Amino acid sequence: MIPLLLLPGLLCDARLWQGPIDALSDIAVATVADLTQDDRFEAMADRALAAMPPFFAMAGLSMGGYVAFAILRRQPHRVSRLMLMDTSARPDTDASARRRRALIAISASGRFHGVAPRMLPDLLHPDSLDNERIGQEIVAMATRVGRDAFVRQQTAILHRLDSRPDLASIQVPSWIVVGAGDRITPLPLAQEIAAGIPGSRLEVVAGCGHLPPLEAPQATGALMRRWLTEMPQNPWQTADLT
Repeated sequence: MIPLLLLPGLLCDARLWQGPIDALSDIAVATVADLTQDDRFEAMADRALAAMPPFFAMAGLSMGGYVAFAILRRQPHRVSRLMLMDTSARPDTDASARRRRALIAISASGRFHGVAPRMLPDLLHPDSLDNERIGQEIVAMATRVGRDAFVRQQTAILHRLDSRPDLASIQVPSWIVVGAGDRITPLPLAQEIAAGIPGSRLEVVAGCGHLPPLEAPQATGALMRRWLTEMPQNPWQTADLT
C-alpha cells in the first residue's frame, strides 16, 4: 500500500478528498493533513511531515499546493510522487492581497459565515453552481474549519514565498492538474508550473472549477490512480514504500 499525504485547500478539510480516498483504498493509505493550526506554511509542512512515514506520495490542492512547495523545500527526498492540483507557484498580487485582507476583516467583524457562500461562484464550475449537495459540502467544511483557522490560513497565504524559482529543482515525478473552468488558479498558472518542473505532466479535468475532488470525485479518483500506478518512483527509493 502506498502512503499518500493529501493537503486540503483553504477552508477545506478531509471531506474534500473523500471521493478519491474511497476510490484509492485498495492501493493507498491516505492521511489528510490538518492545515488549520498554523499561520505559516513552514509550520504546516512540519506538522504534516511528522505524521508521515519516511517516503510517501503527496497531493495538494490550492493552498495545499503551497504547503506541498514548503514540504519540497524542507524534505524533498521523502516525496515519491507529486500532484499539484488547482494551485499556483506565484505569490499574491497586490490586488489579491487586498481581497484577502478584506476577507480577514469581514471574518473578524463577525460575518465569517457569509464568506463561503460568497466564494462559491469562483470555486465551482458553472455547471456545478446549481448542485445543492456540493454547495452544502463546501459551506459545511468552512464551518468545521472555522473563523480562527480561516484567519490563520489567509495569513499564511499572504506570507507565502514565490515558488517559481524552486520549480526547476523538483526532481520527483510530478503531475499538474487543473479544472478546465478554474477561475481562481486557471490553466495558465498550471501550465507555468508544468513548464517549470522537468518532465512533469499536465492534466485538465473537464467540467470542473477549483475543486475537482468534490465536483468530479470519480474522474479525480481515476486520475489519481493513474498517477500513483503509472509514474516511476524516484531513482533513489526502493519499490516498497510501506
